[in-house]
Amino acid sequence: MIRLFPEGILSPPALRVDGERVFIRPAQPKDWRAWAEVREGSRDFLSPWEPTWPPDALTRDSFLRRVRRQAVEWREDEAYSFLVFAQVGEQPVGGISLTNVRRGVAQMASMGYWVGKPYARHGFISEAARLTLGFAFGQLGLHRVEAACLPTNVPSMGLLLKVGFQREGYARAYLRIDGKWADHVLFAMLKDDFR
Repeated sequence: MIRLFPEGILSPPALRVDGERVFIRPAQPKDWRAWAEVREGSRDFLSPWEPTWPPDALTRDSFLRRVRRQAVEWREDEAYSFLVFAQVGEQPVGGISLTNVRRGVAQMASMGYWVGKPYARHGFISEAARLTLGFAFGQLGLHRVEAACLPTNVPSMGLLLKVGFQREGYARAYLRIDGKWADHVLFAMLKDDFR
């Protein structure tokens, strides 16, 4: 269910999926400052792997627009975005999403993720990926989840393999990353592969 906050901000549903060390939930307006701090502190770490950040990327207004857009995406069954929080301290450590949801004969989505520099290589995002896959194959009833990463992003490839994705191919000039069209390695997981 989508609810309207008192200040008129449309928000995704109040949903929380708990794991052992992390939990995932949709972003809420109250998350802006902590989210912006993690992103700003990780800018140099993240920018080689992400689309170019607009000048207002970390402002409160930009964040609130993002929350409103995500609410619409949830309602329209187009995308499902989560922040990833550490169970201890409940601070945001990253984000993960299922985007480009395709229904009909496809029943699939694309998974993307990011992690703040201080939290990289601690297993937070691999646990969040398992929670997100459980949500995708369970609540959403998807058959397939795809993911892609730059060929030079060895940690990301390792994460995908660790959680059970299989490498399926190579796409030339697949996504515009850090201002340039970049090749990507393609991965996928089927519902039957998920354990």
